[in-house]
Amino acid sequence: MKPAARRQAVDYLQQVHHASGARACGLIQLAVSSYYYQPHSTRDDAPLRAALRRHAHTRRRWGYRRLLVLVRREGFTDNHKRVQRLYRAEGLQVRRRQRRKQRLPRGGSRPETPTQPNQRWSLDFVHDRLINGRALRLLTVVDDHTRECLWIEADTSLPGARVARVLDQLVELRGRPAQVLTDNGPEFAGLTLDRWAHQHQVHQRFIDPGKPSQNGHIESFNGKLRDECLNEHEFRDLGHARELLEAFQHDYNHLRPHSSLDNLTPAEYAARQKIASPLGGSLPTPATPLDHLVPNPQPTLTTHQNSH
Repeated sequence: MKPAARRQAVDYLQQVHHASGARACGLIQLAVSSYYYQPHSTRDDAPLRAALRRHAHTRRRWGYRRLLVLVRREGFTDNHKRVQRLYRAEGLQVRRRQRRKQRLPRGGSRPETPTQPNQRWSLDFVHDRLINGRALRLLTVVDDHTRECLWIEADTSLPGARVARVLDQLVELRGRPAQVLTDNGPEFAGLTLDRWAHQHQVHQRFIDPGKPSQNGHIESFNGKLRDECLNEHEFRDLGHARELLEAFQHDYNHLRPHSSLDNLTPAEYAARQKIASPLGGSLPTPATPLDHLVPNPQPTLTTHQNSH
């Protein structure tokens, strides 16, 4: 029995059987202090509920933990248990998408986690399609220490020479990395990238074939990119895809809290590392509206003037 039902039972014993309050509480096994307790005030959950609904409408693939970070930026001080309870009461739970079964076993030795910016960049490809069915290929580059998305290059084809050109532009803006980590794809394992790494004195490291878990940072980013951007939008053409990807890159670096960075954004964490972020723009205030993604007004790394 819940405390409210026990209080009703105590009232029944007192009214019908004329039992004292202490005697009735003893028979019902309810503490006397609990029976006489009166709530001081009733909290109004409507503002918090409205904030959760607003953020969940914009961030449809975020759970209550990341929504908690956003509502706290607005000044709410409620603990995670209350936020989770209201999150469930509003029916905002995220439905998990069915994943394909892995044919190859996961595992293998993981590279050591870098301890400073530019110590290691991870590169990988992501595949999608335009609304007309044309193939869309994305090259993603992540700094494994700051978790910043340094680049998202989008085109229908991205050969090794294009990858080297992207890295040249990144080096001009951010500096030379000590190491790049890739899989064994032909664009990464070919002579073009090998020549680039030799010229820039960058160590190129490959993961074991069929072991994507060894490149966990870029795989984690690619999962967020697909879940929160690619699966949420249909791209009309290449220009539309680049516009939305640029907005996602800015949002990921400057607005999205990262759990492994103590819920700081990658840009905030990079600023604490006392490095100049090449991603442009100042850090947003907690009052920045999140109702729609807006491309970064400052120059960003996702420039495509030389894409063709």
